[in-house]
Amino acid sequence: MTSATTPAPGGPDPVGLDHGLGATLTPGFRGRARPEGVALPPGQYAEEGFPVLSAGPTPNVDTSTWSFAVINEAGATKSWTWAELMALPQDEPTVDIHCVTRWSKFATRWRGVSLDVLLADVESTADFAMVGSYGGYTTNLPVADLLGGKAWIAHTFDGAPLHPEHGGPARLLVPHLYFWKSAKWVRSLTLMPMDRPGFWEKLGYHDLGDPWREQRYQGD
Repeated sequence: MTSATTPAPGGPDPVGLDHGLGATLTPGFRGRARPEGVALPPGQYAEEGFPVLSAGPTPNVDTSTWSFAVINEAGATKSWTWAELMALPQDEPTVDIHCVTRWSKFATRWRGVSLDVLLADVESTADFAMVGSYGGYTTNLPVADLLGGKAWIAHTFDGAPLHPEHGGPARLLVPHLYFWKSAKWVRSLTLMPMDRPGFWEKLGYHDLGDPWREQRYQGD
């Protein structure tokens, strides 16, 4: 991201996200590195399938009307249609994913656009972001966990278009955190100077959610 010339915290939110209030997370905090030779985080088991877990009903989102918006602290919006997203450079990460309900799936194959690409020309000095989904789901993340090749807007899973049950047409993919942070049906990313809780975080889930530190709930 580029530094904002005139940041204005508390600016308008064009997509109407209800951010709520929350505790500040220390900027730059990083989780525990994976121990050498260990594939499963503590408390997890290996899953061959791909369980479907959602906080609400699956929204019907057509690619003809889909869009993704990034809103900075001043309220400035940069958005992409589906065709514009497909025209951007595409990555094909193969990553392990870890659900807070204790299953992990190894070597999952995705295709999508890195957040490094989407945030490259956004003027911001924010340390935090609120991700919003079609259907109203939200989750908060440190901006540092979205950059450096760690996060994508993913539209393809295992060589096929991402199924709606798994977040299609596009979802956030942040595989180094518990999978509730990888918001399904993604539609927006609002940059924030202070951290605020999203849907599950308001109900007591951890603000960061590092599986290697077993950060399932507040206080872990």
